[in-house]
Amino acid sequence: MKIIIIGAGPGGYETAAEAAAKGIEVVLISEGPLGGTCLNEGCIPTKALCTMDAPDQERKRAVIEQLAGGISQLLRNKLITLVQGRARLCGGTAAEVDGVRYDGDALIIATGSVSASLPIPGAEQAIDSAAMLDLKEVPARLCVIGGGVIGLEFASIYRKFGSEVTVLEFCPNVLPRFDVDLAKRLKASLAKRGVTIETAARVTAIEGHKVLWSKGEKEFETEADVILMAVGRRPNLKSLNLDEAGIEYTPRGIVVNENMQTNVPGVYAIGDIIGGMMLAHVASAHGRRALNHICGDTDGIDFGVVPAAVFTVPEAACVGKTEEECAGMEIITGKANYRANGKAVASGEADGWCKVIADKASGRILGAHILGAHASDIIHEAAVLISLGATVRQARDIIHAHPTLSEVLAAAIAACKAN
Repeated sequence: MKIIIIGAGPGGYETAAEAAAKGIEVVLISEGPLGGTCLNEGCIPTKALCTMDAPDQERKRAVIEQLAGGISQLLRNKLITLVQGRARLCGGTAAEVDGVRYDGDALIIATGSVSASLPIPGAEQAIDSAAMLDLKEVPARLCVIGGGVIGLEFASIYRKFGSEVTVLEFCPNVLPRFDVDLAKRLKASLAKRGVTIETAARVTAIEGHKVLWSKGEKEFETEADVILMAVGRRPNLKSLNLDEAGIEYTPRGIVVNENMQTNVPGVYAIGDIIGGMMLAHVASAHGRRALNHICGDTDGIDFGVVPAAVFTVPEAACVGKTEEECAGMEIITGKANYRANGKAVASGEADGWCKVIADKASGRILGAHILGAHASDIIHEAAVLISLGATVRQARDIIHAHPTLSEVLAAAIAACKAN
């Protein structure tokens, strides 16, 4: 068997490595560097900046190069052929690069996403997240258009670097897809650190170093030395001749079923290219599901239980349902504060909070939302509990080491009144 994989981000290269481990021949086509957006201009360099006191391009490059070397090592398998260049779909399960045709028994599209931009006058004067990562100097004034994950991470990072930061978010709350309680608390926490955040703000134009925006009937101007456009990402649909290949898609992405199959037999699509939750770990899980289907195997991956994290200061993380998504259901909630946690207080990280949501009748845990130090690590315990269908009563019986930050989650669970 041979599989053609287009795109070498986490979904593409991890699927290639796993397929080769199963004895399957793989042709992995990559237009850009190995690791895709995540490694080269997304997750990893952003996290590197989180640990710095000022932009350090040499350290950022060193981190990327080290991890890229690890990917290269992972792909050193006689069953994997790495092809550099832009792929063109040839119909069916074949692709072409620079006039060379590659035929496979199955084809997986994993070409990711690109930065989105507002259709406003002067939008070209703003920079995107990739350009933001390449800044060598700290701007005195930074205006971030968009209060989602990307926007808030850069706002938090550059406020720590010393920038005067203003965030303009169109929705009523920052992090629109997150639990409202968590979003409001993070907004307040960032405000205490000096980040100015305006919600329900409609950006209308960019004129030089000025961002024009309105709120209700009032109009405002924000001056900035650097303007970051961080209004999300969109599927990289233009990179392939999908119409010629007969692959169904919408502006939201390539249309797939639960097994990542497109409407063309043998052709699959995974990751950001299908829209939805544009997260590296989701792309990897999509790849496992597609490969399992190609091989005739099944899995228990639950795409309704996906942890997500925001690497602001403090961190935010969530998994499962938000309280808003539970509207109409009878639920119970439990909350706990970091300031009551021994490890948090002793470590000087008492700014934080946790909420657990459970079904009132069954006690089954439905969601967890954490704001505070190491939230991105703690959230995975909640993910396991939700995935296994655990109840509040069962979770309360799990012993947690003391003193640890994980006790915050245990305290929130204990605060739920289980039946």
